[in-house]
Amino acid sequence: MPRRTNALAVLGFSEAEAAFFLDVLGMSGSPVDTVAAATSRTSEELLEDLKPFLALGLVSVAGGVVTGVSPAQAVNRLIGSQAEAVRRVAERLDQFSDAIPSLLAASWAGRPEGSDPVEAEVLTGGDIPTMLTSWIRQSDGDLLWFRPDQWRLPHESAVTEAVAEAIEQGRQCRSIYPARALEEAPDALAARALAGEQVRVVAELPTRLAIFGRTAALLPETLGVTTNRRLVIRQPALVDSLRVLFELLWDQAVVVPGLTSDQGGRADDRRLLLQQLAAGARDEEIAGALGLSLRTVRRRVAAVMAELGVETRFQAGVEAVRRGWL
Repeated sequence: MPRRTNALAVLGFSEAEAAFFLDVLGMSGSPVDTVAAATSRTSEELLEDLKPFLALGLVSVAGGVVTGVSPAQAVNRLIGSQAEAVRRVAERLDQFSDAIPSLLAASWAGRPEGSDPVEAEVLTGGDIPTMLTSWIRQSDGDLLWFRPDQWRLPHESAVTEAVAEAIEQGRQCRSIYPARALEEAPDALAARALAGEQVRVVAELPTRLAIFGRTAALLPETLGVTTNRRLVIRQPALVDSLRVLFELLWDQAVVVPGLTSDQGGRADDRRLLLQQLAAGARDEEIAGALGLSLRTVRRRVAAVMAELGVETRFQAGVEAVRRGWL
């Protein structure tokens, strides 16, 4: 059975912070002074420690009373307002998909002399993992993804490895997930974040989509329907149109604290890796949990230990805590 990650850990909180929050949640509706005394804090210390939870809407303080909500409710609040944006993007994608057959037809029949065909095709079957990794490595520019369910596929680790290589070369990768992925696949999201992917979530995604710079875009022949028939778009203007749709939803999607930064920078891969090391995981277990190759894990463990200036994993944990990395 895959390892489960509690919702607060997915939101970027340590075990100590999660335990503190659960204590506060159990006293929801109590006065500030009462909660402070029960958690061995002064009122001022309590309010200071509550700041990250207040920022996420997990806790509110009004009229001297502390009120908490469950992590699931908080996430639902964050993503609930994005439903209309998802609906608009789905409608525009449907319109885009409906236009493709006529564009393809026009490219092959009755086009004016001297005009070029639209660069698009339908693929049936094939080795999708190899195709994806090949396109990632042969393209340039940003990698953009709608990922409603791909974490369930057996080739996830191979694609994640190719994404990590692209990011190490200076490229940017951004992915949008449905909110349920926070509960169903926290390890898969953590693996992509560890690779440097920027992660955001919405209530639901209308379809799968992968965009490789301006080189190509891949989406199901019928949007939202998973079959072995896929539409490959290579026409730059059409790829750019899909990029515009991606950006529309990206602007409306919710940042997940602990998995990506609100400024769009590289995820804090040191913390993700150190959390695994602190749990006593071996390299093989870390590779399996985060969807990376053993070679990549060992390289990153060595890099983190060198950055900390330590020789053992135990020392790495102690030094990471001292520096506030964990």
